[in-house]
Amino acid sequence: MADCLRFRPPSTPTSIATVLRPHLPSSAAHTPSVRRFSISCNLQSTKAFAVPRRSVIAVILSSCIFSKFEGNNAFALQSVEFRELIDTFDGYSFNYPRNWIQVRGANADIFFRDPFVLDENLSVEISSPSSSKYKSLEDLGPPEEAAKAVLRQYLTEFMSTRLGVRREASILSASSRIADDGKMYYQIEVNIKSYASNNELAVMPQDRVVRKEWDRRYLSVLGVENNQLYELRLQVPENVFVEEENDLRRVMDSFRVNKLSA
Repeated sequence: MADCLRFRPPSTPTSIATVLRPHLPSSAAHTPSVRRFSISCNLQSTKAFAVPRRSVIAVILSSCIFSKFEGNNAFALQSVEFRELIDTFDGYSFNYPRNWIQVRGANADIFFRDPFVLDENLSVEISSPSSSKYKSLEDLGPPEEAAKAVLRQYLTEFMSTRLGVRREASILSASSRIADDGKMYYQIEVNIKSYASNNELAVMPQDRVVRKEWDRRYLSVLGVENNQLYELRLQVPENVFVEEENDLRRVMDSFRVNKLSA
């Protein structure tokens, strides 16, 4: 049973990545030389058009229409369209919002971000088969133990050398589920808040006013296949999560790990 996870730092859109592997020593990197993707856009959902941020985006994209309801003008339902990405080389698939942009060169197997909210993004990371062999998610322990390791790694990633920086973190949920492919997946949610002083070099305490820098939710889905550990990670500001929870959970629920042909 593995008792720890190791990640590569991923907190910004250009560097977000996670490599999960147990305590076994690493002997080689996983470097795929060929990538094959299949992308389709056959999934669609509808949700109420009611949040300010989406209102602005919708006006920019001209993606909403007006309708009359009980004598008042109101926004009609907005259509949220998804694409499906299937990676046949590494063995995973998921759905993502169609307007999200793929970022090349990010330190992850694949990386997408919202074009308007840069702190809202997703990535997929895969453990190296040369450094570890996973038989099942039980190698990580139960979901609660995996969540503790994930949270510890997040805090390690977000360590800062700045004076006066403080991080608060908590595990919101940790669960397992059997998907329609018959495989088990762990779903983990954590919240991390960052606080910092506006004048960390001030001599007097009253001159060092602490403010909240950011408040984010991290949603991880873990799966095991091909003797490898896969992670889909979503990062989103808490205020945006409130607006887009249904869409983000659709992305989480869509993640699948697939058996590679010999």
